[in-house]
Amino acid sequence: MPVIWSKYALTSEGWARDVRVDVDDAGRIAEVRAEQPAQGTRADILLPAPVNVHSHAFQRAMAGLSERRGPDPRDSFWTWRQLMFRFLDQLTPDDVAAITAFVQMEMLEAGFGASVEFHYLHHQPGGAPYDRLSEMSEQIVSAAETSGIGLVLLPVHYQYGGCDKRGLGPGQVRFGNDPERFAKLWQGAQQAVKTLPEDAAVGVAPHSLRAVAREDLATIAGLAKEGPIHMHLAEQQAEVEEVVAAWGARPTEWLLDNLDITERWCLIHCTQLSPREAVRLAATGAVAGLCPITESSLGDGIFDGVGWQAADGAMAIGSDSNIRISLVEELRTLEYSQRLRDHGRAIFATQAQSTGRVLFDAVVSGGAQAAARGRGGLQPGAWADMLALDGTAPDLVGREGDTILDSFIFVGDQRMIRDVWSAGRHLVQDGKHIHHRAIRDRYVRTLAKLRDVM
Repeated sequence: MPVIWSKYALTSEGWARDVRVDVDDAGRIAEVRAEQPAQGTRADILLPAPVNVHSHAFQRAMAGLSERRGPDPRDSFWTWRQLMFRFLDQLTPDDVAAITAFVQMEMLEAGFGASVEFHYLHHQPGGAPYDRLSEMSEQIVSAAETSGIGLVLLPVHYQYGGCDKRGLGPGQVRFGNDPERFAKLWQGAQQAVKTLPEDAAVGVAPHSLRAVAREDLATIAGLAKEGPIHMHLAEQQAEVEEVVAAWGARPTEWLLDNLDITERWCLIHCTQLSPREAVRLAATGAVAGLCPITESSLGDGIFDGVGWQAADGAMAIGSDSNIRISLVEELRTLEYSQRLRDHGRAIFATQAQSTGRVLFDAVVSGGAQAAARGRGGLQPGAWADMLALDGTAPDLVGREGDTILDSFIFVGDQRMIRDVWSAGRHLVQDGKHIHHRAIRDRYVRTLAKLRDVM
């Protein structure tokens, strides 16, 4: 069995020295022991690696292309979405595989141990299905075979252009399915994932209240049986207004009043929650899937972390549009957004724990829950999703305990990360993915081709 030994580690029992972690052949942690002699693969500071709970991988290739003012006098999420629709019409299955492998590599190098892909790019330009209905899901799986990341694939059901059940526009038709065809696509995705290691999984994602008929939501969610269920919720003010006008309630109110929301659910963004909605949603045990960098980029709004924390809500983080893939910057942006709104400091900190520790523990636990990835953290039975920091980094030298996390999140970046394991697979070594050059070169060739057709 692989053995990892670290001078210092954050275990499920707290910080410990001279920690030995034994990993079984399936990729789970078999044993964690402190005060052990050095042996096996050695690290300076060992941490659990959180799950990236929300990714639209193909959008990575758009990064940097949406910062110019368009014809609309006020640029917004909705004008950005039109650019995204035009862009995705150029993507082939091979393009998606290349982009996704690069995204997954960047996630690993940034310290994420696994990825949840919220996958809605299903069909050909124009909306015709591929010969194999699950072709694009198979490309996501192929990318995971290349990168080695622990994959949770969420095929997305997307049927309508709004709450009034209007048809999908030109850019959306590649997403669309009726419930019957989506069920077949989901079965194909489930079959495709069987080629991956044991830690891979399939869930399901009704895209949003705007895109799925209310009478179909329970049926779509039921496909996953015991797997994770994710959905965009209350991201934009215009979305809230549309749902209120069509269904007579705010999105979160409607969801809680009409569906059985449990800890299997992860609601993405939640930037437009009222205080009462936050308390009710937190009480279900569902996870709030936050994407602070993307939410900032799109002007979505600020998640009420203070209210959510007070309600003992579970939370996790994702990179969403993938314009910037950084574990520490997602956490830093989340905390700083609260500070800017509330004119304070150390907003998430408690009397017992620092800001960094509170945030890190929350997303490790919430991410494992949202991905149905068992128990997170460095403890027996958990998948061996781990990251190792360089103890010789100037801002980490001589620091101990939670100050390590505060320094990593609020001072550092991924240059502090030396190694990353996903279910025991040692994929990042000395700061780079083991297949970095090949994955990068394929991605660069894909971008060059896309530039020629855009």
